[in-house]
Order: sequence, then C-alpha cells, then structure tokens
Amino acid sequence: MKKKKENIEDYHGFEQGPIRPPSEAYSLLIRVTRNCPWNRCTFCPIYKKRRFSIRPIEHVFEDIDTVAGHVDSLRKNVDSFGRIERSKLSDLNKKIPDDEVQAFNAALNWFSGGMRSIFIQDANSLIVPPPDMIRILRRLKHHFYWVERITSYARSHTVARIKDEDLETMADAGLNRIHIGMESGADSVLKMVKKGVTKATHIKAGLKVKKAGIQLSEYVMPGLGGKKLSREHALETADALNQIDPEFIRLRSLAIPNVVSLFDDWEAGRFEKLTDVETAEEILLFIESLEGIESEIKSDHVLNLFEEIEGKLPDDKDKMLEVIRQFLDMPPEMQCIYQVGKRLGVFRRLDNMSSPARIKKVEQACKKNNITPANVDGVIDELMKRFI
Repeated sequence: MKKKKENIEDYHGFEQGPIRPPSEAYSLLIRVTRNCPWNRCTFCPIYKKRRFSIRPIEHVFEDIDTVAGHVDSLRKNVDSFGRIERSKLSDLNKKIPDDEVQAFNAALNWFSGGMRSIFIQDANSLIVPPPDMIRILRRLKHHFYWVERITSYARSHTVARIKDEDLETMADAGLNRIHIGMESGADSVLKMVKKGVTKATHIKAGLKVKKAGIQLSEYVMPGLGGKKLSREHALETADALNQIDPEFIRLRSLAIPNVVSLFDDWEAGRFEKLTDVETAEEILLFIESLEGIESEIKSDHVLNLFEEIEGKLPDDKDKMLEVIRQFLDMPPEMQCIYQVGKRLGVFRRLDNMSSPARIKKVEQACKKNNITPANVDGVIDELMKRFI
C-alpha cells in the first residue's frame, strides 16, 4: 500500500487518534500513524474510508516535545498535595498559544490521571520502521522517564515480520506491552471476516512478543464465528492462546453496526449472529478449553454481558466459569431481565440481581417497551449498535 508522504513543513499541531484500549484510559496518547494499514475487517467500523499514513518522525517529536513542555509547567505549579489551584491553572491556560491548546489539554488530562502510562496510536503503529520506532520510544523515555508503561496496538502480521533483535531493542527502549487483536484463532473465521492473518501467524507473533520480554494483551471476540462456526471459533482460539500464553486475554463481544460489511451478510442471512445465551455458551466452552497457561482474563468492555469474568488462570478458572453457568441456569425470563438491565446500566454484575429494586426497574422497562425473552436479542442488537 502506498503511504502518504509529508514534509516537516506540513506539521499542523498535536494530533490524537480516535481510539485506544479501555485499559489505556489514563494514558497519554501519542499518534505515530494515522488509521489502519489493513482496514478490511468486516466487523470493524473504525477508520473506514480513511487513508493510512505514517506521520513523519519530526512531527511525532514535535508532539512529544510540546506535551513535555506543558507537563513541566503543570508540575511546577502543584501544591503540597500534588494539585493545581484553579487560579494558577487559569493563568496557564491564558498563556497557551492557539495551536497548542490540544497538546496542553492532553498534558492536563494525563497529569490528572497520574502520568503513569503512554499509548502509541493508531491501529498498527509497529508498522513504522523499527529504527524510527526505537527513536520515538527513546524520546518518550527521555522526557517522561518516570512512566511505568508504554504500549501500542499491532497486527500479528506486522509483528511476525519484525526481527527479534528489533523487538528486543524496542523493549529496551521502553515498549513493554503490545495489544493484538487476535479476534479468533480459527482460520475459517479469520478468512470469513477478512482479518488478513492466520492462526499460525497469530501464534508466531505472540511468541515473538513474549520472547522479546514485552507483555502481550490478546483480544478475543466472542460470537465472531456466528452460529455455524461458534464451536470451532471457541476451540481454535483457545488452542492458539494455549500455545502463546499471553499475559492478558481480553474479551470483546461481537456487535454489528449498520456501517460494516458484516451487517450486510447478517441482514442477507449469510451470517447468523449468536444470541446472548449462545454467546455465553461459547465463552464457557472457550474458557473451559484454556489449559496450561497463566494468562489473566479481562472482560473490561461495556458491551460484554459479563464484566465480572476476570481472573488469573488457572486459579480463578472455576470462579469465572461459575458466573456463566449461573446465567445459563436461569429461566428465560430472568435471563431476559439481566440482558436488558446490563445493557441499560442497571446491572454491572450478575450478583446485582439480588436487588429487588433493580429488578423491578428493569421489569418496568421491559413492560413499557414490550421486551420479552422471544424478542430480547433483537432489542439488545439495536442497543449495542447505538452505543457503537
């Protein structure tokens, strides 16, 4: 793919991309690439019709240096409790040039969050030539020597092609976590959704990251295989992860907004989406099949039905499975109440259903909107699309 060329004269100020992992909510976002170089996954609504480009390293340096200057100003104005008085903050704001407002706001948000981590954007920043990425990492560590974590998204296809010594140098320069969207370990599913990678490449990339001494966070998408490939999706994904043993496994349940091509397949009947109950059964099989690893499982996304599925393998495996079994053992009427209540924010966890007041609130919402066990999954699909 041709990469957009830019000159240093084209710099228009500090940039930030549209997304980051939930676990990077308090990170400083440094944009090194724009959009996604692959951008063909049928389930992903982000970056569509946006051209991919690598930002010139001089632009990235300018962003880093500008934020560093604002961070220094903020640190010089804190009181004995580490806070900044409103009057001092107001004075600082007045001195900010118009073209540095976004950089100052980024610095302020990061300062407020504790300044412990940095996330390198956008979707696949490790596509940047390794020498440039190493220079960027060193620049970050030079200015922000105290940070505990520097992280980035990356595609398995890209990581698999990076030399081991380059990954190790990146680790030495400060990169200590990589987020990879595995989505599935089943070749049939990966091909169906045009992921552009195979199970073997996922495994190769994951092992390379671990060999370099970098933490690995793998994202799995329950439901991505649909009804036809659900079992294969669960088993093959678990098998891939068993071979990698990443530090983190993060669940991101499938949602299908109208703007993705998978929606057309769903609408035409070529893709059969799982119900919440079927997704729960798939997650149960998936976790049951994770063996011989010490990964930490996270369900840290608002779209997931079970946010409390969280723990470290193997010790917490039974506890996580029990949550799913408890839901599957409920009568359909109570499953419906939980599904609606979870997506409306009335429930955060399954044990929130011990509150009669919360149940009553959801029952009233179901009655008002004619939601029943027979139609609840259609209602949930609409709620999730609106959220995305």
